[in-house]
Amino acid sequence: MTQSDKANAAASEAPSVAYPSIDPATVVGWGVDADPKNDPTWPIRDRSGDDGARADWTPPSAQVAGVEILQSVEYGRRPAVVGESTPPAGLSGMVRRAAFRFSEGQWGHWLLLMGADRLNTVEGLLQDFRRGRMPNPLFEMGFVKHERRHEAALATAAVVGVAVAGLVLLNRRRHHLSL
Repeated sequence: MTQSDKANAAASEAPSVAYPSIDPATVVGWGVDADPKNDPTWPIRDRSGDDGARADWTPPSAQVAGVEILQSVEYGRRPAVVGESTPPAGLSGMVRRAAFRFSEGQWGHWLLLMGADRLNTVEGLLQDFRRGRMPNPLFEMGFVKHERRHEAALATAAVVGVAVAGLVLLNRRRHHLSL
């Protein structure tokens, strides 16, 4: 079964979601464009020929996730498409789950997520050691593009260093002889 077939099957099984219309008076700061008479994009929309009827669109069917997806407490539902490449796992996953108990407007949410990123890095290094692979952080982080370039850069630095040292010694000798 192809990925498209899976998506089509998931779309047919996913429940349809109806979005209620927003009353701008009930949500402070939200829904400013819900009233077509108070649309901040009016001049642009008028020039483009857009009819303006976009508040009642039908959302795409939601992707059926095969892994755990962490969701913010601010939103009632997930977006239609989510990433599944790195599900939360290990100690960093536990920290990420704790972070998503906080609102995105709180420092604790973001600090825990940054801490989970650091823990995930350490977990990756430990996983490399368990597999018998010696990590090379400079190469893996992109500081050194290719190991050959690293050797060439070292040779270039050595030649430049010798040349600079030679010029300094020559300048000192010339300065010493002139006294």
